[in-house]
Amino acid sequence: MLATTTASATFAVRDLAAAKEFYGDVLGLRVTEAYGGAILQLHLAGGMQVLVYAKQDHTPAAFTLLTFHVEDLRAVVAELAGKGVKLERPDGLELDDEGILHAPGHDAAWFTDPSGNTISLTQNRDS
Repeated sequence: MLATTTASATFAVRDLAAAKEFYGDVLGLRVTEAYGGAILQLHLAGGMQVLVYAKQDHTPAAFTLLTFHVEDLRAVVAELAGKGVKLERPDGLELDDEGILHAPGHDAAWFTDPSGNTISLTQNRDS
């Protein structure tokens, strides 16, 4: 029934202006406003869009909302650090000194947006 329709992911933030600055200026995504500025559209590679809306009583999700697949994880982590983004250190995971997980077949790192939503970066690698 829905196999041939388009779809988009949606999540909430506390402050749309802060989200627009973070996702646009810090992460470098193309961000547009929709519905009279009530919604942000994050335009991702491959034509995917993520919709972001403000929720006053927002509570960050207890899981990762977005994962970006990158070619050079360490370079992206360094660039984000230069923009003030700090990596998270999730409990129970064995991370290296830079805060990167080395798992079978991939490496990963996590950070949060201004509303506390978790975002990850992954890099596939040959085991």
